Amino acid sequence: MRSHPAPDGRPGPDAEAAAREFTAHRPRLFGLAYRMLGSAAEAEDAVQDAYLRWNGTDRDAVVHPGAWLAKVVTHLCLSRLTSARATRERYTGTWLPEPVLSPAPGLLGAPGAGPSEAAESRDDVSTALLLLLERLTPAERAVYVLREAFGYPHREIAGVLDLGEAHCRQLYGRAARRVAEPLGDGVAARFDAPAPERRRELVESFVAAARDGDLAGLERILARDVVWWSDGGGRVRAALRPVRGRDHVLRFLAGVARRTGEGTSRTVAGVNGAPGIVVHVGGRIVGVASVAVGADGLINEVWFVSNPDKLVHATRRFATYPESGA
Repeated sequence: MRSHPAPDGRPGPDAEAAAREFTAHRPRLFGLAYRMLGSAAEAEDAVQDAYLRWNGTDRDAVVHPGAWLAKVVTHLCLSRLTSARATRERYTGTWLPEPVLSPAPGLLGAPGAGPSEAAESRDDVSTALLLLLERLTPAERAVYVLREAFGYPHREIAGVLDLGEAHCRQLYGRAARRVAEPLGDGVAARFDAPAPERRRELVESFVAAARDGDLAGLERILARDVVWWSDGGGRVRAALRPVRGRDHVLRFLAGVARRTGEGTSRTVAGVNGAPGIVVHVGGRIVGVASVAVGADGLINEVWFVSNPDKLVHATRRFATYPESGA
């Protein structure tokens, strides 16, 4: 059944009901697309494309709208992943996932957070895990995300991907083994994440030390083998290669501090499911950092995104934060 506009040109009741139905599923669809693509902007585009298809379909023939929409979004993401990989191979410097912020300062899951925040407030969107997912083929990534993040049984995953159930089980097994392996610099996936309180304590200490120019304070919270990754995408000045080792990272940060000057503030914020740092000049975000913490309780990995193209989504969210910073 196709809807028709009302005589005054406004959407008819069928169109309004369809829009409400889609809106109810939108946070889940965005969460699925973001985990598949590692880009908030591309995820939003995929969800918008799904909405256009939803508007153009005979909705009377759709028995389970949530499943139908998940299948559409998954296939849209699979198509995008093929071209995304080619683009990332030509990327200037280090490619990092686009950061997403929680809608309120501090730890995620704060009081008042609604279902629309769920996609961006869980530990399975951590930067470390998203980087681990980059190892997978598009099909492996789809199976793993549907199974781990959304709890789909293999039978339903097979229906979403139009594959055999046994094949999906094999894909999931391969994906789970590859994700369980640590990143090249020893960062494990989310299963080894430290307590949120410890991560927040470290991030707050980092912000305070950076504000005060306290290199000794930074030295106390950085692991000896810490690695700093920068993603400027060739758009802004950034380290093209990872900065390795505490002494090198400290010298690198000292140089950055000399260049940025006054007016730059840092705010502790929820970044990809954990406390992170937003660097901003007024309301304009110039960088977002997420961190990994090692078994020694020190920061052993920092992922810093300063590519302006990857900060659009975060900037919109940051506008909802109270005035704060260091």
